[in-house]
Amino acid sequence: MKIISNSLLENFKMALDTLRGNKLRSFLTIIGVVVGVITVMLISSIISGIKVGIEKEVESFGTNSIFLYKYDIGFSHGRRTSEERMRKPLTIEDAEAIKNLPSIETAVPFLDVSSNRWGAKILITGKNGKTSSAVQLQGTLPEIEKTSTEVLLNGRWFTQNESDTKADVCLVGQAVVDSYFPYENPVGQTLEIGGREFRVIGVLEKKEQLFGGGGGNNDQSNVIYMPMGAALRLKPYADDLFILAVAKDGKLPEAKDQVQDLLRVRRRVPFGEKNNFSMETAASLIEQFNAITQMAALAMIVISSIGLMIGGIGVMNIMLVSVTERTREIGIRKAIGAKQSDILLQFLIEAATLTGFGGLVGLAIGWGLTFLVALVFPSYVPWWAPPLGFFASVGIGIIFGLFPAWKAARLDPIESLRYE
Repeated sequence: MKIISNSLLENFKMALDTLRGNKLRSFLTIIGVVVGVITVMLISSIISGIKVGIEKEVESFGTNSIFLYKYDIGFSHGRRTSEERMRKPLTIEDAEAIKNLPSIETAVPFLDVSSNRWGAKILITGKNGKTSSAVQLQGTLPEIEKTSTEVLLNGRWFTQNESDTKADVCLVGQAVVDSYFPYENPVGQTLEIGGREFRVIGVLEKKEQLFGGGGGNNDQSNVIYMPMGAALRLKPYADDLFILAVAKDGKLPEAKDQVQDLLRVRRRVPFGEKNNFSMETAASLIEQFNAITQMAALAMIVISSIGLMIGGIGVMNIMLVSVTERTREIGIRKAIGAKQSDILLQFLIEAATLTGFGGLVGLAIGWGLTFLVALVFPSYVPWWAPPLGFFASVGIGIIFGLFPAWKAARLDPIESLRYE
């Protein structure tokens, strides 16, 4: 065992000496391997970063949540079909009916009133003179307090009485606070929304941004909630309603069946026909996204494989040249007792060392680039990416170095010693 260990160490030292003696040639050879490993690091970190962000965002609504909307919800849907566009909207009455189901804890409707009936964005003006139309305006009910959709940071939720009387009060997200009340407590202050004066009664905790933040509608904290009646006063006949239903603990499957049956009856869906509404849960949305990331991961494997293959071909080429250049050296080693396995092992170690070094360089560069990407995009390096990149690079060296090593091991010692 000790003899084998010493042989490996000796071959490894010889491999390093050879690489050091041909620095430029070795570097040019491993460029493909470096690019392939960088690709693995970057794409895997971006995919993992988005996945973590999506899971946090979806699960922030609660694992017992059921999402209901007239349009199909999810990540795998493109343009709206004509059938979707013809669907009638969900209603506040639907939410009330769902709330009374035995397996449901609560059901909260959210009505988007960010634009008026003509499609123009409703303007929000603060006392500091700032005016914006990029804030998301949502009408809802006091039951929002019972969900995990938002966390109250300061102030209070609006009451049932304020909801019934259509009071002009609102809860604001942290991005709204930063824009309109940067140096003061917003609670008790007012905002002019669509020409009406709303009093701020609560501030919501800042949400983690899904795609690195950004202003306007991309910011999950750039939102204002108001009582449903007040929202309908801003935009009468608004119907873009979304319902968040929360199942009782341990009753999510039962709740899904009950909600589906109830809405099919209320929306008069014929037996055997598909639902004319969408119903998803946190788990189903994450499953949809995972299906998309699997395709992206497949693309990552293809792209990185091209770089690694180019690197592998370069390694094979340089090792074949090395065999030719060192024919006499091989003959001398065989003449003093080196076996075919020793020569084979020497050249395989050289090839693996060459590509392994390329893998390490690629990992270092890739890791640095992921920190730059994280400044503008969610990025998270999964634990498996660095080992995968390194072992793939070493494996490429062994695979593509096998033929040159076999060729070197098969050289005739007498013919090798005559070689000039």
